Amino acid sequence: MREIGRRSGFTALIMLALGAAGLCDRAAAAAPAHADPVCNAPEYRQFDFWLGDWEVFDTQARSSVARLQVQSILNGCVLLEIYRDLSGNEGRSFSIYDATRGVWHQSWVTNHGHLLIIEGQFHDGVMQLTGTDLPAPGGARRLVRGTWQATKDGVREIAVRSNDAGKTWQPWFDLLMRPRGRGR
Repeated sequence: MREIGRRSGFTALIMLALGAAGLCDRAAAAAPAHADPVCNAPEYRQFDFWLGDWEVFDTQARSSVARLQVQSILNGCVLLEIYRDLSGNEGRSFSIYDATRGVWHQSWVTNHGHLLIIEGQFHDGVMQLTGTDLPAPGGARRLVRGTWQATKDGVREIAVRSNDAGKTWQPWFDLLMRPRGRGR
């Protein structure tokens, strides 16, 4: 009987810790309405221009190449990206402002088992995130950099990569996101 009580107490402590960390939606929903949000600093809103339901166009293409949805989750602390292109490729990313380090962080994963971690800053209306990626097992690492910028018609995302430690950069992709249903 004492073991059951100990486990129940341990479970309660875990639930309390998860709720305090913002990881338990039920605990967050039970918080008083007047409580200040955890992620209320202006830095957490810098990437909000990317929120929406988007049709994605390659800047050279006339038709949509993908659908992209970006949602605010976890009390406005995280942006969840859901990406699906027309050839069956899917990806998800989680983007968060890491106040402890003063940087934006994005973890991107795909239905092909790829992982990309990029970090950076928002400056002069542009979100710029940089990291390294490993295109194939055993392959050489390369630098990658993406920029997102609000435009009058949506959001433009440009990515470049470097195989020589950033001395030169080659285009990777150039996408224009428009609100779904508005077309090119």
